[in-house]
Amino acid sequence: MSRSLVPTVPAAARAALATAAALTAVLSVLVPASAAPSPAEEPPRYVALGDSYSADVFVRPWDPDDGCGRSYRDYPHQVAEAAGLRLVDVTCGAAEVEDGVLGPQPPSKILGPPSVPPEGGWPERPAQIERLGADTDYVSVGIGGNTLGFGEIVTQCLERGLATLGFGTPCTDHFTAGEGRDWLEERFARLDEEFGRMMAAIRERAPHARVAVVGYPAIVPSASGCTWGVWRQLGTVAKGDMPWLDGLERRLNGLIAGQATGHGAAYVDTYGPSAAHGLCAPAGERWMYGVRDDLTGDGDQTDPPSPLCAAIPGNGEACTFVHPNASGADNQARQVRAAFELPRAATAVRRS
Repeated sequence: MSRSLVPTVPAAARAALATAAALTAVLSVLVPASAAPSPAEEPPRYVALGDSYSADVFVRPWDPDDGCGRSYRDYPHQVAEAAGLRLVDVTCGAAEVEDGVLGPQPPSKILGPPSVPPEGGWPERPAQIERLGADTDYVSVGIGGNTLGFGEIVTQCLERGLATLGFGTPCTDHFTAGEGRDWLEERFARLDEEFGRMMAAIRERAPHARVAVVGYPAIVPSASGCTWGVWRQLGTVAKGDMPWLDGLERRLNGLIAGQATGHGAAYVDTYGPSAAHGLCAPAGERWMYGVRDDLTGDGDQTDPPSPLCAAIPGNGEACTFVHPNASGADNQARQVRAAFELPRAATAVRRS
C-alpha cells in the first residue's frame, strides 16, 4: 500500500481513541454480557399444594420414594412444563388441610403408591405450606376431600349398598338423618374453618403470588348411574345413592369456591368440563378411575396390592379408589393453566 494513502490521525484524536478503548475494556469487566442471565431473570416459581387429586396418584409414572404417589404427569408438572415455570410440587396423597398443608403429614396418613410401605413405614412429611415464600409467583392448592372424610363416606356407601344388594338409598338415608347427618355437618364446619385459616396463611407466606384453588372433578353426575357390582366403577354403591354422592361433591366444591373468592384467589372448576366423563361413562370416555381399575399414563409401573386391596374383587390392576386417571389429569392441567392465564411460556419475572 502506498504510504501516501494512509490517513494521518492527529495526536489529540489518537489520545481520545486510546481513552475510549480503555474505558470500553473497563466496562466490559463491570457490565455482564446481555446473554448471561441474572438471578432476577429466573423463571417464575410455582408451588403446588394438595392431596391425591392434585398429586394424581396412580397415573403413571409416579414418584415411588416417599409414599405420596406424585405423578410426573400430574397437573402441576404439566402446567409448569407448558408455561416454563420452576415447579415445587409437594402434593401428597391422603393429605388433609391440617395434617398435610398447615401441619406435618404423619406416617399413618401416607398411603402411597406404593401401597405397601417400606419396612418401618414412610417418614413424616413436613407441612406443605413451608415451601411458600415471598419469591413464590404461582400457587395451586387442591385439598379438602380428606378433611371432609370423602373416603370414609364412599366406604360407608360401599358397605351399605352391599347389605341391600344395591336396592334403595341406604347411604343417602344414613347421612341425611340422625348421627350420620350430625357427623357430616360437623365435618363440613371443620373443613370450612380450616380452609379459611389455610387461605390466610397462603396469602401471608406468598403475598405476591397468583393463587388458584382447584375443585374436584365430576365423579357421578346426577344424570348418571353406575352398574352395581362393577369394581371398575363404584362397586357395591347403590345406584339410588349416586345423586346424593354427586350433590355431596357439588356442596364440597361450593365450599371451596366460596373460600377462594373470599380470599381473592381464582377458583378452578374441574367439575363442569368433566361432567360427561365421570365413572359411569363408557370406558373410553371416563376421566376417573373406579374402585379397582387398570392404570393409565406412561410406562409400565405397577403397584403391588396391599392386603386390603387384594381382598377387593375385580381384575383391575390396582385399587385406584376413585381418582382422576391420565385423561382426568390432562383436564385438570387445562383448567389450572387457564386460571393462571398462561397461554404460552411464561416470561421471566423481574423484582426490584
